[in-house]
Amino acid sequence: VGLHNHGSWRPKPLLDTARFTLSFNSWHRKNHQDSQALWKHETVQKYLETLSKEYQQVSHLLSADSLNDFEQRTLRRRCADLSPIAAAFQEIKEAEREVQELEAMCMELDSRDEKQLLELALEEKESLDKKMNMLCRKLFQLLVPKEKYDRSPVILEVTAGRTTGGDICQQFTKEMFEMYQNYADYKHWTFDIVNYTPAEIGGLHHAAAHISGENVYRHLKYEGGTHRVQRIPETGMSSRMQRIHTGTMSVIVLPQPEEVDVKVDHKDLRIDTFRARGAGGQHVNKTDSAVRIVHLPTGLAVECQQERSQQMNKEIALRTLRAKLYQQIVEKQLSQEQSARKLQLGTRAQSERIRTYNFTQDRVTDHRISYDARNIKEILSGKEALDKLINRLLEFAEIEAVTQYLENLQALEGGG
Repeated sequence: VGLHNHGSWRPKPLLDTARFTLSFNSWHRKNHQDSQALWKHETVQKYLETLSKEYQQVSHLLSADSLNDFEQRTLRRRCADLSPIAAAFQEIKEAEREVQELEAMCMELDSRDEKQLLELALEEKESLDKKMNMLCRKLFQLLVPKEKYDRSPVILEVTAGRTTGGDICQQFTKEMFEMYQNYADYKHWTFDIVNYTPAEIGGLHHAAAHISGENVYRHLKYEGGTHRVQRIPETGMSSRMQRIHTGTMSVIVLPQPEEVDVKVDHKDLRIDTFRARGAGGQHVNKTDSAVRIVHLPTGLAVECQQERSQQMNKEIALRTLRAKLYQQIVEKQLSQEQSARKLQLGTRAQSERIRTYNFTQDRVTDHRISYDARNIKEILSGKEALDKLINRLLEFAEIEAVTQYLENLQALEGGG
């Protein structure tokens, strides 16, 4: 790093993970389960030391009088990028020294008279450990670039799967949709239902909602996939026999940037109207206010039946259709970039089970990160427990991205 023979300055690149693809069977999954564990890795320390030294050098170069305007602007931008990283790095180093001093003191406190003091020291160490993990998480969030669509609102769709001998899929789909509705309320987001197709027995076949607010896609992007439920049905023969049934439902999360510039030729659309189904009052059920739009070139179909006005339903359906067409563009770009930032959901096929909700054991398991949470009711309430699970997914994705990048960097530097 620094000024070269021709007077130009070449920076050490910050994390650019777009070139790398994650492997769910790679060794680092077993070794790095949290941010603090990754922080201790030799390659991470070496990389951060390099960035810290570069920050010092850039700060020194900025004080030179010989720089032209272009060099000044380049160095200022680089300094702005490196400054929070260098500050976080030093903050963690300081916290680490505090932990080491406390551990050394704890080793000396072994007599009965010092038992109370030891207990206080252990409490302080626990507090410092939490602080360390929080600081490490903050550091890796600074290192990993923000995804293009993280701040976007989303279209969230839920669809019931199929099972034999029970209606648990439809009931579970309804519970899941309500969970996301409650989570939107918990995060102070806006949750607008655009489609709702109830099942005859009180469950839900399919539903869609437009969710807007702060960083909606960032928090919901890893919810897309197939969710599995294992429970004893509340009614029917299986309930009397206490037989466990397994069912599935799928979640699709489509980012919807504020300006979706997708041209839709009306000649490519087939627009059908029909009577709305389910709750909504006599007016909704007696008029052809519901709208279904089919995009003939792609076969994509959307429908909306929530509003009393056919025109309003048509506008909402068109907006949803544009979001789905836009999503095809997004997926193509992500595929071309082989983005390591996206937590892999396999092929996103319906058979790919990302999470299991086992009611008989009162346990929720996210299979991608081997994370178990107790108390299903707390998760389905869509509040703190779900937010904790989602944040664990986000942390894991950041760790995966940082680790994969540094592994590749290490291989390149070693000539591997």
